[in-house]
Amino acid sequence: MSIAIIGSGALGLYYGAMLQRAGEEVHFLLRRDLDAIREDGLSVISISGDFHLDNVKGYSTSNAMPRVDTVIIGLKTFNNYDMDTLIRPLLDDDTAILTLQNGLGNEEQLASLFGAQRILGGVAFLCSNRGKPGTVHHLGQGKIRLGEFAGGLSARAQALAEMFRRACVPCEAVADLKKARWEKLVWNIPFNGLCALSQCTTDQLLAHPPSRELVQTLMAEVVQGANAQGLSSDIVSTDFAAHLIDLTEGMGDYRPSMMIDRQQQRALELNSIYAIPLQHAKQQGLAMPQTTMLYSLLDLGEQAATTD
Repeated sequence: MSIAIIGSGALGLYYGAMLQRAGEEVHFLLRRDLDAIREDGLSVISISGDFHLDNVKGYSTSNAMPRVDTVIIGLKTFNNYDMDTLIRPLLDDDTAILTLQNGLGNEEQLASLFGAQRILGGVAFLCSNRGKPGTVHHLGQGKIRLGEFAGGLSARAQALAEMFRRACVPCEAVADLKKARWEKLVWNIPFNGLCALSQCTTDQLLAHPPSRELVQTLMAEVVQGANAQGLSSDIVSTDFAAHLIDLTEGMGDYRPSMMIDRQQQRALELNSIYAIPLQHAKQQGLAMPQTTMLYSLLDLGEQAATTD
Protein backbone atom coordinates (compact mmCIF):
# COMPACT_ATOMS: atom_id res chain seq x y z
CA MET A 1 0.00 0.00 0.00
CA SER A 2 1.25 3.51 -0.74
CA ILE A 3 0.96 5.82 2.26
CA ALA A 4 1.61 9.52 2.87
CA ILE A 5 2.45 10.68 6.39
CA ILE A 6 1.28 14.26 6.93
CA GLY A 7 2.54 15.51 10.27
CA SER A 8 5.88 13.80 10.79
CA GLY A 9 6.33 14.47 14.48
CA ALA A 10 6.93 11.71 17.01
CA LEU A 11 3.70 9.91 16.12
CA GLY A 12 4.00 10.21 12.34
CA LEU A 13 7.67 9.25 12.27
CA TYR A 14 7.13 6.22 14.51
CA TYR A 15 4.11 4.74 12.74
CA GLY A 16 5.48 5.58 9.29
CA ALA A 17 8.79 3.89 10.14
CA MET A 18 7.01 0.78 11.43
CA LEU A 19 4.95 0.58 8.23
CA GLN A 20 7.97 1.06 5.98
CA ARG A 21 9.94 -1.60 7.85
CA ALA A 22 7.04 -3.99 7.20
CA GLY A 23 7.26 -3.38 3.45
CA GLU A 24 4.70 -0.63 2.84
CA GLU A 25 5.57 2.24 0.48
CA VAL A 26 5.71 5.26 2.79
CA HIS A 27 6.20 8.92 1.87
CA PHE A 28 6.90 11.46 4.63
CA LEU A 29 6.16 15.18 4.50
CA LEU A 30 9.06 16.55 6.56
CA ARG A 31 10.15 19.86 8.01
CA ARG A 32 12.67 19.84 10.85
CA ASP A 33 13.92 16.33 10.04
CA LEU A 34 14.13 16.67 6.25
CA ASP A 35 17.88 17.23 5.81
CA ALA A 36 18.89 14.69 8.46
CA ILE A 37 16.63 11.96 7.06
CA ARG A 38 17.71 12.58 3.48
CA GLU A 39 21.36 12.33 4.54
CA ASP A 40 21.32 9.59 7.19
CA GLY A 41 17.87 7.94 7.15
CA LEU A 42 15.45 7.49 10.06
CA SER A 43 16.31 5.86 13.40
CA VAL A 44 13.76 4.47 15.86
CA ILE A 45 14.95 3.96 19.45
CA SER A 46 12.33 1.63 20.89
CA ILE A 47 11.64 -0.43 23.98
CA SER A 48 10.71 -3.17 21.48
CA GLY A 49 14.06 -3.00 19.69
CA ASP A 50 15.93 -0.26 17.84
CA PHE A 51 16.07 -0.13 14.06
CA HIS A 52 17.26 2.15 11.28
CA LEU A 53 15.82 2.86 7.81
CA ASP A 54 18.49 3.89 5.31
CA ASN A 55 16.25 4.87 2.42
CA VAL A 56 13.35 7.09 3.42
CA LYS A 57 11.20 9.01 0.94
CA GLY A 58 11.06 12.51 2.41
CA TYR A 59 9.61 15.66 0.86
CA SER A 60 9.42 19.33 1.71
CA THR A 61 6.03 19.92 0.04
CA SER A 62 2.94 17.84 -0.69
CA ASN A 63 3.07 18.90 -4.33
CA ALA A 64 6.32 16.95 -4.71
CA MET A 65 4.74 13.75 -3.33
CA PRO A 66 2.92 11.09 -5.38
CA ARG A 67 -0.74 10.33 -5.06
CA VAL A 68 -1.29 7.52 -2.58
CA ASP A 69 -3.76 4.88 -1.40
CA THR A 70 -3.93 6.22 2.17
CA VAL A 71 -3.08 9.51 3.84
CA ILE A 72 -2.26 9.25 7.56
CA ILE A 73 -2.49 12.54 9.46
CA GLY A 74 -0.45 13.17 12.58
CA LEU A 75 -0.58 16.97 12.52
CA LYS A 76 -1.03 18.90 15.72
CA THR A 77 -4.62 20.07 15.54
CA PHE A 78 -3.74 23.77 15.68
CA ASN A 79 -2.33 23.25 12.15
CA ASN A 80 -5.66 22.04 10.75
CA TYR A 81 -6.15 25.31 8.88
CA ASP A 82 -3.57 23.98 6.37
CA MET A 83 -5.24 20.61 5.70
CA ASP A 84 -6.56 21.44 2.23
CA THR A 85 -3.17 22.58 0.93
CA LEU A 86 -1.31 19.65 2.49
CA ILE A 87 -3.66 16.81 1.57
CA ARG A 88 -5.41 17.57 -1.73
CA PRO A 89 -2.34 16.95 -3.97
CA LEU A 90 -2.12 13.39 -2.59
CA LEU A 91 -5.63 12.24 -3.45
CA ASP A 92 -6.80 9.82 -6.13
CA ASP A 93 -10.47 9.06 -6.55
CA ASP A 94 -10.43 6.34 -3.88
CA THR A 95 -7.70 7.57 -1.51
CA ALA A 96 -8.63 7.03 2.14
CA ILE A 97 -7.74 9.61 4.81
CA LEU A 98 -7.00 8.37 8.33
CA THR A 99 -6.51 10.99 11.05
CA LEU A 100 -4.69 9.92 14.20
CA GLN A 101 -4.96 13.39 15.73
CA ASN A 102 -6.05 14.16 19.27
CA GLY A 103 -9.49 15.24 20.40
CA LEU A 104 -12.71 15.94 18.53
CA GLY A 105 -13.61 17.78 15.35
CA ASN A 106 -10.88 16.52 13.04
CA GLU A 107 -12.97 14.05 11.06
CA GLU A 108 -15.71 16.65 10.62
CA GLN A 109 -13.26 19.17 9.18
CA LEU A 110 -11.75 16.60 6.82
CA ALA A 111 -15.20 15.48 5.69
CA SER A 112 -16.16 19.06 4.85
CA LEU A 113 -13.06 19.38 2.67
CA PHE A 114 -12.78 15.98 1.00
CA GLY A 115 -16.10 14.16 1.50
CA ALA A 116 -17.21 11.97 4.39
CA GLN A 117 -16.76 8.76 2.38
CA ARG A 118 -12.96 9.12 2.48
CA ILE A 119 -12.58 9.69 6.20
CA LEU A 120 -11.51 7.37 8.98
CA GLY A 121 -10.35 8.32 12.45
CA GLY A 122 -8.16 6.64 14.97
CA VAL A 123 -6.88 7.09 18.50
CA ALA A 124 -3.26 6.25 19.21
CA PHE A 125 -2.12 5.20 22.67
CA LEU A 126 1.53 5.95 22.05
CA CYS A 127 4.33 7.15 24.32
CA SER A 128 6.91 8.67 21.98
CA ASN A 129 9.13 11.72 21.71
CA ARG A 130 11.34 13.15 19.02
CA GLY A 131 15.08 13.04 19.56
CA LYS A 132 17.72 14.72 17.47
CA PRO A 133 16.67 15.28 13.82
CA GLY A 134 16.15 11.94 12.13
CA THR A 135 15.47 10.09 15.40
CA VAL A 136 12.26 9.16 17.20
CA HIS A 137 12.07 7.53 20.64
CA HIS A 138 9.33 4.94 21.31
CA LEU A 139 8.92 4.85 25.09
CA GLY A 140 5.89 2.58 25.41
CA GLN A 141 2.42 1.61 24.27
CA GLY A 142 1.57 2.09 20.58
CA LYS A 143 -1.90 0.60 20.14
CA ILE A 144 -4.28 2.17 17.62
CA ARG A 145 -8.08 1.90 17.54
CA LEU A 146 -9.56 3.11 14.26
CA GLY A 147 -12.93 3.29 12.55
CA GLU A 148 -15.06 4.91 9.92
CA PHE A 149 -16.23 8.48 10.43
CA ALA A 150 -19.63 7.34 9.12
CA GLY A 151 -19.76 4.55 11.71
CA GLY A 152 -19.95 0.80 11.41
CA LEU A 153 -17.27 -1.84 11.10
CA SER A 154 -16.12 -1.67 7.48
CA ALA A 155 -13.87 -3.94 5.43
CA ARG A 156 -11.66 -0.90 4.78
CA ALA A 157 -11.12 -0.24 8.49
CA GLN A 158 -10.40 -3.91 9.10
CA ALA A 159 -7.86 -3.95 6.24
CA LEU A 160 -6.07 -0.90 7.65
CA ALA A 161 -6.01 -2.49 11.10
CA GLU A 162 -4.48 -5.63 9.61
CA MET A 163 -1.86 -3.52 7.82
CA PHE A 164 -0.78 -2.01 11.14
CA ARG A 165 -0.73 -5.42 12.82
CA ARG A 166 1.57 -6.77 10.08
CA ALA A 167 3.87 -3.88 11.01
CA CYS A 168 3.87 -5.04 14.68
CA VAL A 169 1.57 -2.19 15.73
CA PRO A 170 -1.36 -3.47 17.83
CA CYS A 171 -4.48 -2.19 16.07
CA GLU A 172 -8.22 -2.75 16.39
CA ALA A 173 -10.99 -1.71 14.02
CA VAL A 174 -14.01 -0.38 15.93
CA ALA A 175 -17.62 0.26 14.95
CA ASP A 176 -18.09 3.27 17.28
CA LEU A 177 -15.35 5.79 16.55
CA LYS A 178 -17.06 8.42 18.71
CA LYS A 179 -16.77 6.19 21.77
CA ALA A 180 -13.09 5.52 21.06
CA ARG A 181 -12.46 9.27 20.75
CA TRP A 182 -14.11 10.02 24.11
CA GLU A 183 -12.30 7.13 25.81
CA LYS A 184 -8.98 8.71 24.77
CA LEU A 185 -10.20 12.06 26.14
CA VAL A 186 -10.71 10.42 29.54
CA TRP A 187 -6.89 10.20 29.63
CA ASN A 188 -5.97 13.26 27.59
CA ILE A 189 -8.03 15.86 29.43
CA PRO A 190 -6.62 15.28 32.94
CA PHE A 191 -3.05 14.22 32.18
CA ASN A 192 -2.21 16.54 29.29
CA GLY A 193 -3.68 19.57 31.03
CA LEU A 194 -2.44 18.96 34.57
CA CYS A 195 1.07 18.05 33.43
CA ALA A 196 1.26 21.14 31.22
CA LEU A 197 0.12 23.39 34.08
CA SER A 198 2.17 21.84 36.86
CA GLN A 199 5.19 20.80 34.78
CA CYS A 200 5.08 17.52 36.68
CA THR A 201 5.31 14.14 34.96
CA THR A 202 2.46 11.64 35.12
CA ASP A 203 4.10 9.61 37.89
CA GLN A 204 4.59 12.75 39.99
CA LEU A 205 0.90 13.61 39.64
CA LEU A 206 -0.19 10.14 40.68
CA ALA A 207 2.24 10.02 43.63
CA HIS A 208 0.67 13.21 45.08
CA PRO A 209 -2.64 12.18 46.71
CA PRO A 210 -4.58 15.43 46.07
CA SER A 211 -3.45 15.47 42.42
CA ARG A 212 -4.31 11.80 42.00
CA GLU A 213 -7.79 12.54 43.34
CA LEU A 214 -8.13 15.46 40.90
CA VAL A 215 -7.17 13.14 38.02
CA GLN A 216 -9.90 10.73 39.11
CA THR A 217 -12.46 13.55 39.44
CA LEU A 218 -11.66 14.83 35.95
CA MET A 219 -11.86 11.33 34.50
CA ALA A 220 -15.29 10.78 36.03
CA GLU A 221 -16.48 14.11 34.63
CA VAL A 222 -15.24 13.29 31.12
CA VAL A 223 -16.95 9.89 31.29
CA GLN A 224 -20.21 11.68 32.11
CA GLY A 225 -19.70 13.94 29.11
CA ALA A 226 -19.00 10.92 26.92
CA ASN A 227 -22.03 8.95 28.05
CA ALA A 228 -24.29 11.90 27.19
CA GLN A 229 -23.26 11.62 23.51
CA GLY A 230 -25.40 8.62 22.53
CA LEU A 231 -22.58 6.10 22.35
CA SER A 232 -23.18 2.49 21.38
CA SER A 233 -22.68 1.61 25.06
CA ASP A 234 -21.78 3.60 28.15
CA ILE A 235 -18.26 3.84 29.49
CA VAL A 236 -18.15 2.39 33.03
CA SER A 237 -16.53 5.23 34.91
CA THR A 238 -14.82 3.59 37.91
CA ASP A 239 -13.51 0.55 36.04
CA PHE A 240 -12.26 2.52 33.04
CA ALA A 241 -10.56 5.18 35.14
CA ALA A 242 -8.81 2.53 37.25
CA HIS A 243 -7.62 0.82 34.05
CA LEU A 244 -6.19 4.08 32.66
CA ILE A 245 -4.43 4.92 35.92
CA ASP A 246 -2.87 1.45 36.01
CA LEU A 247 -1.60 1.95 32.44
CA THR A 248 -0.24 5.38 33.31
CA GLU A 249 1.62 4.12 36.34
CA GLY A 250 3.38 1.70 34.01
CA MET A 251 4.67 4.59 31.87
CA GLY A 252 7.00 5.88 34.59
CA ASP A 253 8.07 9.52 34.43
CA TYR A 254 6.17 10.25 31.22
CA ARG A 255 5.80 13.77 29.79
CA PRO A 256 2.56 14.10 27.79
CA SER A 257 2.72 16.01 24.51
CA MET A 258 1.06 19.12 25.92
CA MET A 259 3.64 19.35 28.70
CA ILE A 260 6.44 19.17 26.11
CA ASP A 261 4.71 21.74 23.90
CA ARG A 262 4.50 24.20 26.79
CA GLN A 263 8.14 23.60 27.74
CA GLN A 264 9.15 24.34 24.17
CA GLN A 265 6.80 27.35 23.93
CA ARG A 266 4.65 25.81 21.24
CA ALA A 267 0.90 26.22 20.95
CA LEU A 268 -1.35 23.73 22.78
CA GLU A 269 -4.14 21.63 21.24
CA LEU A 270 -6.79 23.29 23.36
CA ASN A 271 -9.59 23.45 20.82
CA SER A 272 -9.78 19.76 19.97
CA ILE A 273 -9.02 18.40 23.46
CA TYR A 274 -11.01 20.90 25.55
CA ALA A 275 -13.18 23.44 23.72
CA ILE A 276 -14.99 21.09 21.33
CA PRO A 277 -15.67 18.36 23.93
CA LEU A 278 -17.03 21.03 26.28
CA GLN A 279 -19.29 22.30 23.48
CA HIS A 280 -20.60 18.78 22.84
CA ALA A 281 -21.34 18.28 26.54
CA LYS A 282 -23.10 21.65 26.73
CA GLN A 283 -25.27 20.72 23.76
CA GLN A 284 -26.49 17.75 25.80
CA GLY A 285 -27.21 19.98 28.79
CA LEU A 286 -24.21 18.76 30.76
CA ALA A 287 -21.79 21.04 32.62
CA MET A 288 -18.18 19.95 33.10
CA PRO A 289 -16.93 22.46 35.69
CA GLN A 290 -13.57 20.86 36.51
CA THR A 291 -12.71 20.49 32.82
CA THR A 292 -13.86 24.04 32.17
CA MET A 293 -11.57 25.35 34.91
CA LEU A 294 -8.61 23.36 33.58
CA TYR A 295 -9.26 24.64 30.06
CA SER A 296 -9.52 28.23 31.31
CA LEU A 297 -6.16 28.02 33.12
CA LEU A 298 -4.45 26.47 30.09
CA ASP A 299 -5.92 29.13 27.82
CA LEU A 300 -4.79 31.85 30.21
CA GLY A 301 -1.24 30.56 29.84
CA GLU A 302 -1.58 30.68 26.06
CA GLN A 303 -2.85 34.25 26.16
CA ALA A 304 0.02 35.28 28.46
CA ALA A 305 2.56 33.69 26.10
CA THR A 306 1.27 35.68 23.12
CA THR A 307 1.56 38.98 24.98
CA ASP A 308 5.10 38.46 26.28
